[in-house]
Amino acid sequence: MRACRRASHYTTTSCSVRPLWHRQELGLYALPAVSNTEREQLTDPKQIAAIVWGAVFSNDLILFSAHPLLNSAAFLFLIQGILVLQPTHTAQQKKQGTYTHAALNDVGILAAIAGLVVIEYNKFDHNGTHFESPHAILGLVTYILVTLQALVGFTQYFTPGLYGSVDKAKSLYKYHRVGGYITTVFMLATICAATYTTFNVNVLQIQLWAVVVASILVVLGIASRIRLAKFGWLAGK
Repeated sequence: MRACRRASHYTTTSCSVRPLWHRQELGLYALPAVSNTEREQLTDPKQIAAIVWGAVFSNDLILFSAHPLLNSAAFLFLIQGILVLQPTHTAQQKKQGTYTHAALNDVGILAAIAGLVVIEYNKFDHNGTHFESPHAILGLVTYILVTLQALVGFTQYFTPGLYGSVDKAKSLYKYHRVGGYITTVFMLATICAATYTTFNVNVLQIQLWAVVVASILVVLGIASRIRLAKFGWLAGK
């Protein structure tokens, strides 16, 4: 009974259920439990999109304005694509989550491609340099990672025969998950680096600290949903 009195952060009054934060799985024993609503608010990628869109629409719109608008929208859809799978439990949830994940990623990738077309057109039109700044280099790496993730994710689920069998395709899921989290970090780093670009310094004036804080919140929110059991031997099992 004493243990039950301490379990106010559990989903039910039973002493056998796990806390919402899943601290035991993550090893985050010192972190407090949070509710699902609090977790969603913590992770919400719309905070970053709002920062970017607010700055863009506070100034006169030009063709280049579409680049930050489209890429921040791409980031929003891609992160939402991760969140719909964190976590899924039943077979039906996993199936629905996978289709929603794919749809959100499709929209996000299309937005990212459009954003790339805008910046490249602007570079060629003004005889600008390509992939020279930290933002541009990180952006290129991010585009490559997103493309690889999309190709692997799509073929794993929809054309598993390419890997020899369904089981072999499923064995790669854990790497796809890790790749998704790594890609997220690169996306956030690219957004942070954008605050040092000439366009932001002279026009948008988005503050680095604001983007860093929002990025940290996104990382913490996503990390709180991670279930290490999904990573197989990568989790030491």
